[in-house]
Amino acid sequence: MTIAPDRPTSAYRPVGLSAALTVATPERIGQLASVAGLGMVIRGLDAAIGELLTIGPSARAEVVAVDRDSVTAMPLDRLDQVTAGDDVHTTRNRMLVPVGRGLLGRVLDASGRPIDGRGPLRGHLDLVTVDNEPPSALLRTRIDTPLSLGVRVLDTLTTVGRGQRMGLFAGSGVGKSSLLSMIARGTAAEVSVIALIGERGREVREFIEDDLGPEGLARSIVIVSTADQPALIRVRAAFTATRIAESFRDAGSHVMLMMDSLTRVAMAQREIGLSVGEPPATRGYPPSVFGLLARLLERAGTGETGSVTGIYTVLVDGDDHNEPIADAARSILDGHVVLDRRLAIAGHFPSVDALASISRVASRVTPRERMSLALALRRVMAARRQAQDLIDVGAYARGSNALVDAAVDHDAAITAFLQQDMTERTTADESWARLSSLVATLGGGLL
Repeated sequence: MTIAPDRPTSAYRPVGLSAALTVATPERIGQLASVAGLGMVIRGLDAAIGELLTIGPSARAEVVAVDRDSVTAMPLDRLDQVTAGDDVHTTRNRMLVPVGRGLLGRVLDASGRPIDGRGPLRGHLDLVTVDNEPPSALLRTRIDTPLSLGVRVLDTLTTVGRGQRMGLFAGSGVGKSSLLSMIARGTAAEVSVIALIGERGREVREFIEDDLGPEGLARSIVIVSTADQPALIRVRAAFTATRIAESFRDAGSHVMLMMDSLTRVAMAQREIGLSVGEPPATRGYPPSVFGLLARLLERAGTGETGSVTGIYTVLVDGDDHNEPIADAARSILDGHVVLDRRLAIAGHFPSVDALASISRVASRVTPRERMSLALALRRVMAARRQAQDLIDVGAYARGSNALVDAAVDHDAAITAFLQQDMTERTTADESWARLSSLVATLGGGLL
């Protein structure tokens, strides 16, 4: 079956009396009054928030605010040919996106249309609205099963549970996208949905062809919205990716949803909020940004049957991990992985600061004996970090602390465990076996 994603199927067409009433209802046409910044003021049109509009011959927009005498819309396309006075029609529909297994291996835009040059979408697909309610808090299944990500330091020291939501926190250029590509290739999840939001155009193809590769793409669906596209499109890309992941979860699958980056979604919503007159709050972010983050992130997680495990990158402003978006995301997510610029500069990849990273469900999904191995390595690394200043100036006296002695004596082995080449794949069992061997080398008795 071949479908056009932006065209409703018969399931959405009214039938019988409803169809007759719809046909008999006169269409109300509005007019574009003004365009200022990102906002378009339309008069004479009755439309609800979220409805899709057609401006002029073919430009699309979505209603984002309503007033007594007008509605405000944001563009979904370029507005090069739009002028004041153009007719505006409402579709009476919200944005629809395709869902189904026919999307696997494809690259889509924020509206769910293919952009990979491989022709129209095929296979059994359904059209659904991009908006959806999160699973009921009392109907979600509990997170009790570990999910292998294929990255040694994450599978052992910050174990992720199936249905958990994790954040990758780092400044620019520290390796967030590369770590995502490792997870996409090495994860044990059945399906991966990857949202690239606000990326540079040149990086998209590099990520798909080099980082993800044919094998990773075959079981992935990639949603792309580059930095040059309208703010509303960038926000919609995040919800489109989430909606596609939800559809697989509702069918009983276990899905990995990766979003790069959550910060750029917040920035796009900031543009929208300020354009419609919202007051700026913390660092210029209007209140709607923080509400949007909660709505978006709560839609991931476990359902009654399947699960969506969310991995979201958070671009911290100036490496400040307490800036508003990072702080808000950390409060909603179920754990965070911190990437350290100093490690990246030193060529340590993945540049994960294991002591600063935490998984809030690790103790629930990890057997006690394995958890003790992770805690043992953490104790050695923490002791070394506390004594690092003394070691650097040569003031540390060997024998003062057995944990520090073990860390110094086996520094190369610890570093080798924490590092991993991008092309190296390791199962969770292999990672735990290697950690067990490392802890025994460090001196299991003193730990």
